[in-house]
Order: sequence, then structure tokens, then C-alpha cells
Amino acid sequence: MFRSLAALAVMVLVAPSLSAATVARYDVIDQSLSCEKELAQPLWDAQVYVDLTFPSGKQTTVEAFWDGGATWRFRYCPGELGVWKWTTRCEQQSSLSGKSGSFDCIEYFGDSPIYQHGPIRLSENRLFFQYDDGTPYFFLGDTAWNGVLKATDDDWGRYLTIRQQQQFTAIQFVSTQWRGGDKTIPDRVYYPTKPISVNAKEFQRLDKRVVAINQHGMVACPVVLWALLGSDPGNALPEKDAQRLAEYIKARWGAYNVIWMLSGDCPFKGDSAERWKRIGKNVFGDRQRLCTLHASGQNWILGKFADQPWYDFIGYQSGHGDGGSALQWHLAGPVKDAWNQSKNTRPIINLEPNYEAIPAYESKQKHDDQHVRRAAYWSLLISPPAGVTYGHNSIWIWNEKQGAAENHGSLRNVEPWTAGLKTPGTKSMTVLFDYFASGPRQKLRPNQQLLATQIGKKNRNHFVAAASTKDGDWSVVYMPVGGKLDLKADQLPDSSNARWFNPRTGEFGKPVSPQQEGSTLTFEAPSSEDWVLDLRRELP
Repeated sequence: MFRSLAALAVMVLVAPSLSAATVARYDVIDQSLSCEKELAQPLWDAQVYVDLTFPSGKQTTVEAFWDGGATWRFRYCPGELGVWKWTTRCEQQSSLSGKSGSFDCIEYFGDSPIYQHGPIRLSENRLFFQYDDGTPYFFLGDTAWNGVLKATDDDWGRYLTIRQQQQFTAIQFVSTQWRGGDKTIPDRVYYPTKPISVNAKEFQRLDKRVVAINQHGMVACPVVLWALLGSDPGNALPEKDAQRLAEYIKARWGAYNVIWMLSGDCPFKGDSAERWKRIGKNVFGDRQRLCTLHASGQNWILGKFADQPWYDFIGYQSGHGDGGSALQWHLAGPVKDAWNQSKNTRPIINLEPNYEAIPAYESKQKHDDQHVRRAAYWSLLISPPAGVTYGHNSIWIWNEKQGAAENHGSLRNVEPWTAGLKTPGTKSMTVLFDYFASGPRQKLRPNQQLLATQIGKKNRNHFVAAASTKDGDWSVVYMPVGGKLDLKADQLPDSSNARWFNPRTGEFGKPVSPQQEGSTLTFEAPSSEDWVLDLRRELP
């Protein structure tokens, strides 16, 4: 497991000024503060802000959070080497105001990408992700909605170790009780009192799981407020309480390497988008970490949020359907052209495609690894390939033994969470990660013009997706089923090397030559399974 090599000093405040602690760059300084008394409503009776001064003289501000009893804490991730200074201010409680201290940010010497490269940002062209130091970042997410809430420490560590080995780079999870994790989670994370209150002890338990994601080299992606049903916190809580809970979660976890999903499964009906705009602006307007929205299935919300600066990338959900209309929405709906509209330039990520082993909405047949690959490669080739999410029905539910998913009526007799650890689908995601790392991924753009014929025009299950670099050095064509593939000769350089790539095993075949008839090049896949035709000017 990746670990920071710098000692992180966690100090109890005993005087107005403290001696300097030491923290590695891109790790987290965790500082405690003491109030002179316990407060009746700590979320509301004391809002504590910490002003930090960089070694270079720049300044930033974070909010401290209540951590039980008379203790507050603040956390911060420094990205600049040298001595930092901080000072607290709080209008309501003088004992929490005017405290100061410093810490020394030193270089990190380990091998974790999280601590080597820093938080995730947008690339210069705003189509991809990168770490703070400019290193490219490919978002390969796994869906563990209930993992942080329900897992034991040992189980969570086992899960993260395996996902790290499988090349996943992000873990998506729900932060509080929600429709799928309410009666089955150990304790309340917040209490719907008037006004809202939080369970600091339970948050302390969750903290360890969030930190562990980063320690395993992956980015934590919390859904702050699930919001599908009226009983979910994003809808049930008054706006003031919903915002305060979001502020608290941000203060608590915002120093970690996180990407925020403000909403979870939200339909954004009527004028509800205005409520989310206000919360998003008020909580994430400082843009210290990237933020998006996880919308309900096949719900394209870009038009409602394109003008929001805090809405950093487009997250959509193609969902779990397998019928013609579901596939049509994914392949010919609003997703395919959004990337090329300058006013909307953002990375585009399918945050919830077909989950492995979940029954499809229409056929009721469980999605298999071919459906998982199909949705993933489609998602990466109809938009610039910034990333994609995987999901397994057993992992997101996180049951210890076979049973039902809470408040998901048709999902009964689901295998325990361990059934989703090593599957054909997870192997396919490792292969996918390695494949897109084998060439200039950030130069790829959708290029359906490469196809002379679209064999999936009538049957979307057979839809062929293609992408190319502008210079023609690399073209990628995904076929969900084998057969003949017709390409336009004038769209490829004369010196292209064509090979079939097996997305199940990661193996490249030997170079192949097409049949040419006029301006059409015809390739034939090795079998009836799904294949990638890989065309490169130079073989790696």
C-alpha cells in the first residue's frame, strides 16, 4: 500500500501559537483546535475559518469542522514547498479565533501517484484530467456506493488493494445514509434535526476509509447528497441544512485527493436545478477540487448547468438498459456531439454504465463482461477518452452475505460483495486501462468518418465506434461483435499498421492487411466476439 514518507504531526492546541509541524507536499496537515466549551449546536454555533499563507505569500482559506466535544479540526493539502503559516477566525466563539501556527512542507519521496503528483485538475484544453503537476490522469472509476458506509476496515483494505492492482484510479461512494444504505448501515451519519446535526464519531470512522483510498493510489469520489427519492438527503433536507451538511463534508474531506459529486442519481425536475446551482456555488465555488453532478439515468443536464463555473466536468449515466432506445440514447443522443461545442468544453465521463451482473431493465438478463466492455469502449470513443466508470452489482450493494439490495425491489438474492472482486469485467477494465495507456490517448477524438459503413445502424448492439488522432498516427475502432469492418482508405495514412486487439485478454494479433475495393478497406475480425482494430503509423 502506498504511504506518505513524511511524518504528519497532529497536535493539540495548548497555546495561541504552535511550533511548526512537517508534512510532505500533497499530503494532508491535520490540525486540532480547542473550544473553551462544548456547544449545543456546533454546526451552527461556530463557523471557524483558517487563513493560510503560502511560502510565496499567496493566501487561501479553508473551513474547520467540529470533530466531537469541544474539538475542531482543519485539514489542508499543501502544494508548495516551504514554511506555511495559518491563523483562525470565528465570529461566534472567541476561543476558536486568533489561533495561529505554521508547518513546513517538504518534498515527498515515495511512489504513490497521489502524493507524487497532487490533486486532479482539468487539462489545458479542458477535455481531459491531469494531476496538479501536469501528469495526465485517466479516470477509471469503480462504483462502491455502500463501501465506505458498510465495509469493515479489513474488508475495505482488501478491496482497495485488489482495485489498485487492477489499475483503477478512482472509487465512487455515497457519503451519508441514502435509499440504498439506510437501515443496513451501522449508524446515522447525520441527524435530520432542526437544524441538522452530524455524528462526529461516525464521520471519524468514515475518515479512515476515505484516507485509505488515497493511500492505495486512487482518488476518492464522494457523492455528497444522494437525491433520487424524496427521502434522500438531497431532497429531504431543507436547502439551508443540505448546504450546511455539504459544507461540513467538504471541510472534513476536501484536503484529500477527491473529486466531488454534489448530487447522486438526481432527476433535476422542475426548478430543482436552481437549488443545486445555489448549493454548488456556495459550497464548491472556490474550486479547490473538481466537482460534477451524478444525474439520474439517461438524463442529460448540461444545458441546465453549463454556465456554472464549479461544474467542472460532465458526468452522465447511460444506465443499465439493454433495449434499443437505451442504446440509441447513449450512441446517438446528446453525448456524441457535446465534446465539440466550445461553450461546453469539459471532460465527459459515463459515471454509471451497465454494471456487471445487474439485471438489464428491459430483458432482465444480467449484464455480462461483454456488455461492460461495450459500454466502456463506446463511452471512451464517442467522446475524447478522459475516463469511464465500472460497476459490479455485488460491490455497490456491499452485502456480507447473499441477499437483497436495500430499497431496490427487484434486486434480490445478490451475491456478497466478494463476488465482485475478480471477474471477467474487472479484468477487462485492467486491459482497457493498459490499452489506452499504450498510445497518445489525449490526442484521440471521435472519428465516425473513418467508417465506410456502420454495421450497427439498424441494430445498435452492433454499433461500431471509432476515434483517431488528428495526425492519423493512431486510430481505434471498437466492434462489439465480430464480422467485417469497412473503413475509408482516404482517412488512413498509407503506412498504417493494422492489428486486432483482444479486449478480453490484452493481446495484440499479428499485423493484418485489408481487402481493398476502390476507396474501401475491409478487415475481418478473428471471431464473433468483440474486438478492437488498432491502426498505428508506428508500432510501439
